[in-house]
Amino acid sequence: MFAHTPARIVEFGAGSGVLARDLLDALAARGVAVERYAIVELSPDLAARQRALLDGRDVEWLAAPPRGFDGVMLANEVLDVMPVMLANEVLDVMPVRLFVMRGRAPRERGVALQGDALAFAERDADTGLRGAVAAIEREVGELPDGYGSEIGFAGQAWMRSAADWLARGVLLAIDYGFPRREYYHPQRLMGTLMCHYRHRAHADPLWLPGLNDITAHVDFTAMADAAHAAGLDVLGYTTQAHFLMNCGLLDQLGAGHTLKRSNEVQRLLSEAEMGELFKVLAVGRGITEPLLGFARGDRTARL
Repeated sequence: MFAHTPARIVEFGAGSGVLARDLLDALAARGVAVERYAIVELSPDLAARQRALLDGRDVEWLAAPPRGFDGVMLANEVLDVMPVMLANEVLDVMPVRLFVMRGRAPRERGVALQGDALAFAERDADTGLRGAVAAIEREVGELPDGYGSEIGFAGQAWMRSAADWLARGVLLAIDYGFPRREYYHPQRLMGTLMCHYRHRAHADPLWLPGLNDITAHVDFTAMADAAHAAGLDVLGYTTQAHFLMNCGLLDQLGAGHTLKRSNEVQRLLSEAEMGELFKVLAVGRGITEPLLGFARGDRTARL
């Protein structure tokens, strides 16, 4: 990417800061001088953890997304322009709206108080939700009675807003998800909503409210459509396995790799683990050359 843009990076939602640390160290080892690395972080606690881990590295923290960015955006979150943006597992934690089909009409699933307990309840879907479900059905076919899922309106809005931030460069969105026809498959009867509490996965977001990580898979068709409608180009879409192999992961192992490293690579590439479920979507502006990460296995036509 830095063959096409200045060596500037902004990352959204950097978590513990490990990705930023490893990326900066890897670029330094390759002799790439990063002009600027910024992290957009809204959590003071996470920002403190990131500062501790990244101590000694030239990183700055922002409280709001940049405008007129010239570089690469990493989406796993400026006064002047920056070109690479990263969003690594960011879209999956954005709020979603739940719906369920009752006859031929969608109903919105929300939360109500029953006695002293929280419980799911249904109400008539508003115009926006009904229109979004109708658009899904036009593409994937009629959804059966009782079918439930979710729609990521917030994620779509975030992708549209990226067009305001990105003057020239690339936004990389790395997350688990599917194109729309797979996302709303008839056999996926109650969507993809999942919760995590202390490394325990479960499907009840009303258990221990406020303490769970609540996630939903990403509809990458919706993300690509939102970016394109806002004036960005869709530059590539592929699996994590193809992306990493295209970028030379196997070449870097060399003859002296350990069993531990082989197992780590297997987890990243295996279809049974992260290799197939995780996808990489690249959108951008002002980039005319093909990107290495999508040289083989590009699935843009499936979006």
